Parts: sequence; C-alpha cells; structure tokens
Amino acid sequence: MSELRVLSPTAILGYGFPLSSFEAGLARDPHVIAVDAGSTDPGPYYLGAGKCFTQRAAVKRDLHFLVDAALKRGIPLIIGTAGGSGARPHVDWTVAIVNEVLADLQAAAKLAVIYSDIDRDLLVQELRRGRIQPLGPVADLTEEQIQTSSHIVAQMGLEPIVQALKEGAQIIIAGRAYDPTAFAALPVLKGCDLALALHMGKILECAAIAASPGSGSDCLFGYLCDDCFVLEALNPQRRCTKLSVAAHTLYEKSDPYWLPGPGGTLDLRQCTFEELEGGRVKVSGTRFVPTEKYFLKLEGARPIGYRTISIAGVRDPIMIGQIDDVIAAVKERVADNFRDLGDYQVHVHCYGKNGVMADLEPHPQPAHELGLVIEAVAPTQEVADAVCGFFRSTLLHYGYPGRKSTAGNLAIPYSPSDISAGAVYTFSIYHLLEVDDPAALFTMEIREG
Repeated sequence: MSELRVLSPTAILGYGFPLSSFEAGLARDPHVIAVDAGSTDPGPYYLGAGKCFTQRAAVKRDLHFLVDAALKRGIPLIIGTAGGSGARPHVDWTVAIVNEVLADLQAAAKLAVIYSDIDRDLLVQELRRGRIQPLGPVADLTEEQIQTSSHIVAQMGLEPIVQALKEGAQIIIAGRAYDPTAFAALPVLKGCDLALALHMGKILECAAIAASPGSGSDCLFGYLCDDCFVLEALNPQRRCTKLSVAAHTLYEKSDPYWLPGPGGTLDLRQCTFEELEGGRVKVSGTRFVPTEKYFLKLEGARPIGYRTISIAGVRDPIMIGQIDDVIAAVKERVADNFRDLGDYQVHVHCYGKNGVMADLEPHPQPAHELGLVIEAVAPTQEVADAVCGFFRSTLLHYGYPGRKSTAGNLAIPYSPSDISAGAVYTFSIYHLLEVDDPAALFTMEIREG
C-alpha cells in the first residue's frame, strides 16, 4: 500500500474533539480510526482501584461518533489501554459503553476484547526463574509485591492487536497497550515500515497536542508512506510545525535518540523533520533496532492505607516567614498526641513555597500568601480523619512567635474542612518480564456486540 491513513480523534478517549475536525479527518478517507484511552500519568489509584480517570458520559459521547463513523465506512476502530489503566475492570467498563452505543445506533459489530491482566502465580514462577528485572531506578520485584498488588497488567505490543485485525474485528478494545500500537497495528499488518509506523503512532497517540497551538481535545491525521510519514492538524486554527512534531517526538522520553518499546527500540538519530505546505510535517529516517529478547513492561499497584485532606490558606506575613518551623512544630504536637495510634503519615504541601518542586525549587522564597494542602495517610479512614483533623485544628490555633492575634491562623475555604479521600495506592510493580511469545499472556475474546 503506497499510503496508509490513520485518524487520531483525541489524546485520550473521553477528552473530546470538535466535530468539524473529526469530519475533516473522515473526508481524508482514513483506513483506521485509532485512539489511546489511558495513561499512568494520573497515578496509581486508578489501576489499583480498578476505576477510570475519564468520565463515563464523556467517553460515551466520543465513542458514539467513533463507532458510527467506523461502521459506516467499514474501517476498524482500535482502542488502546481501555478505561484508563487497561486492567479487566477498565476493559469491561469500556466494552459496556461500546455495547450501549451500538444499541443506540441500532447497529451490530464484531468486537475483539483483549485482556492484559497477568496471573500472580505465573509472575511468581517467572520471578523465581529470573525472568523479571527492574525498569529504571526501582528495587527488585518481590513475591510479596506480586501477591499484594490489586491489579497487574502487562503492556502489550503490536502482536495481539494485529491478531485481532486478522480475525476480522471491527472494534478492538485492548487492555494495557504500548501507546503507539493502536495506531501502528494496521499499517504493520499491511506491510508498512515498522519503525515509521511506530514513530507515527507515538505522535498520533496524543493527537493535536503535537500541533501548534497544542490541544489534547482535537484531532490529528497521519499519512504513512513507504519512506516517510506526514502529519496534519485538522483544525484550521492549528498547524503542525517542525518544532511541534519534533518536540512531541521527545515527549515522555529520557533519551532524545532512543525510544524503547516491546521487542525493540526506535533509533531516531537520523530522523528528519520537513515542513510542507498546508501546515503539514514530513518525518523520515526512523529506524527500528530489535532487542535480542522480547520484554513486556509490567505495571501493578497495591493499597497502602486511607487518605484525608484539608485545604487552607495563610496570609499573615509573620507566619509565612516562619512557616517551615511552624509546620514542624505542629507535626511534633501531632506525634506526641497520637504516639499510641499506630502507623500514619502527615504531609503538608505548601503552595507558594516549594509546593510543586519541593527541595528542587530554584526560587524558594515564599509568596505573599500560601496555600496548604494537609494530608494524612493511615491504615484506616478513621485514623486518617483523626490525624488530619487534629493537625488542622492545632495549626489553626498554633501560637507562633510574633503572632498579633490569638486565633485564625488559617483561611479555610470549605465546610466541612476535612475531606475523607478514601483508599490510597502506590505503584508496586514497574518491571520488565522476558517472554518467549509476545502474545501468549494476553487473552482475546471475539464477541458480537
């Protein structure tokens, strides 16, 4: 095929897109509509709890247009990392919405549902065989981390999605997947260059974020040719530039020249970017270097307790000038009061003074007012509530040196002042698993929707 065309409607399913942009993409006659639906960016809670960080109504709105367009045109719709984190609850959640959309449209479709959950006992066996290694600066995996993780997924490569296409699936709902794969699978199946397909997919997965001005809720179009690919923004208010596309090539990368993924690494050292007429950019020179062994990225999250937060503002310059000492003193008071209460943590995020970057902040001088987010984490919600409430009330009335009033240190915007935030999770698994068969661990079900 001399040119394969891919429509990416939005950066994440549920983020939305202008219908005018989407219709402009359809007018370019795409061979596939592909969309990424997830990310680890929102943190471990969503994987651990089996919840989705996108809203159901927003996801259904997007799917209504995507499903309708794909079925009417007879082209596949591919969804990667369904439901935000790609574990079974997230995939099933997305399947249920797709089925609702099909019912609303009075349509039927052949669905491929691909689960990426990994059995704990299998992982223990592979750990004992020495086939699991850390990914980045994390400790070696332990059997306890495997057994206590509430959900564990592997990041699938191209192979399961390509197989679903071979099975004739009209809508593919994949669990946790390497971001470019939803966009690269059909091109690779049709014989397109693997390196270019993955590189184009890496940019398309964030849609118009790669345009200028960027937006996560707008469309991007990709044309994949024999020796290059071309990207085009579909909204007349945006355009692709060399800078915007090159910058997104560097997005979420620790090395500007190498992009690792399942089965190999993209070599970007010879990559070139050329601006074309009409706000388009041509990309060429990408190479793929296969790894000797095939590794899948594992992700897992486990519960570590319950959280309560309280939000407050500080305006007194005397208190602001000694805020670190005041917070430290209140923490000591809390520790003395709850010495027999058990394990808990208290954190104070001080916005206006290192609230975002903490010790890395290059300008540590405080602002004229501070926003405090008081956070308590404990084994039970009751203990977290007690610790947070005590810290907040103690800080509210704490008598610091030079104070001119006898109360009212804090401006508290909400009543009730403390918010029980529920379970807290941490990423417990961020490792690589060596496999012999890239598709064997992923379960695919063909269904009639």
